[in-house]
Amino acid sequence: MCNRYVAPSEGDIERFWQVSRGPQPFDLREVFPRAPGPFIRALPTAPESELVVGQWGLIPWFAKKARLSYSTNNARFEEIAHKASFKQSWQSGQRCIVPAWSFDEPCWESGHNVWWRFRRADGTPWGLAGLWNTWIDKTTGEVHESYTVLTINADQHPLMRRMHKPDPKLPPDAQDKRSVVAIELSDCDSWLRGDRQSAIRLMRPPPLELIDAGPEQT
Repeated sequence: MCNRYVAPSEGDIERFWQVSRGPQPFDLREVFPRAPGPFIRALPTAPESELVVGQWGLIPWFAKKARLSYSTNNARFEEIAHKASFKQSWQSGQRCIVPAWSFDEPCWESGHNVWWRFRRADGTPWGLAGLWNTWIDKTTGEVHESYTVLTINADQHPLMRRMHKPDPKLPPDAQDKRSVVAIELSDCDSWLRGDRQSAIRLMRPPPLELIDAGPEQT
């Protein structure tokens, strides 16, 4: 699963996705779990979208505090309809796009972890499928925005199935290797505002020809 990525600048996001600037400016590069990162969501009463900065690691409605003891930066698509942390966001249509110039995945083919960096072959940023939530601290009234990146099974993908450490308890063709989901510009409206079935149809790993990937240069 994706545990680090490089976010575009606020200006790049505004130009590429034609979104409104958020109330808080940001200057981010590498984003890690539980750190702040930008995401795009639909405005509830307007046809436009907005750019929001929130915690990468969705804070569910039932959380007692903003800092969770478990990981919610990735959500398995196959589980979001029933997993407590994510099902309310999914059922409420709180879908978002997470902009990323690149994301990193571990490759264990050599017997040890080699980080690979994944960019788009066309030189544009990724728009990763995600879910968001707004959580309010009942004690202080503080508002916390947060999001998670969706992943999907990639056992049949020629490149993504090579990532992550193999599970020796599982057969080679059933490892449940994971991939992020890329939302193309032409599909943004369907993902952010469409019905649930329209969103489900977009759930697939990025096609191989869209990916420019290799070991990260150190």
